[in-house]
Amino acid sequence: MSRILIIEDEQDLAGLIEYNLRAAGFETETANTGAGGLSKARAQPPDLVLLDLMLPDIAGSEVLRMLKLDTELRKTSVIIVSAKGQESDRVQGLELGADDYVVKPFSVRELLLRVKAVLRRGDVEEGPAAVLTSGDIALDTSRHQVRVKDVEVVLTALEFRLLRTLMERSDRVQTREVLLSDVWGIQAEIHTRTVDTHIKRLREKLGPAGDIIETVRGVGYKLSPP
Repeated sequence: MSRILIIEDEQDLAGLIEYNLRAAGFETETANTGAGGLSKARAQPPDLVLLDLMLPDIAGSEVLRMLKLDTELRKTSVIIVSAKGQESDRVQGLELGADDYVVKPFSVRELLLRVKAVLRRGDVEEGPAAVLTSGDIALDTSRHQVRVKDVEVVLTALEFRLLRTLMERSDRVQTREVLLSDVWGIQAEIHTRTVDTHIKRLREKLGPAGDIIETVRGVGYKLSPP
């Protein structure tokens, strides 16, 4: 049974979400502040966090950043649930490491479908163990670990999924739309610079080894083994 932490200061809405999640078979816990949410997440790491951006104490974006910096929580899936529905808000949320973005007001059925989709992606990632290698990069799927010249490189869950996808499809060009669909699990309804931003950060973290991720101008990216 997956455990979901709801960080939402609107108590009526939090109660509605919690009721429907429990009816769908999930364990739930709620927090109405960012600090309270972080405390509960650290005490008992959830499988998924539903995170409002406009909290009374800490901005939801800062809560998300702190979740992704915590070594015990960086693998936790996060869905932002916010009234801030501008394209720039959604892009920023995804760039910070959110797995999905749901705009208020929303249908409960839609939220449940998105929750299940994100959790299902996590289950797929726990599939057959394998170590993928390319140049100086080694990616261990079972340990969720990346090493460059035997030195561990800490990646967010999205960065790990992006690198794994490129390594599994080595020497094949991946369009930004395909990466948005297969890595983020969303249709290309937002500006694709979110892919470019993640590729840039991934290259920076991999150092010189990241040069094997090539930009195919006007199309997307591919990983070219040395």
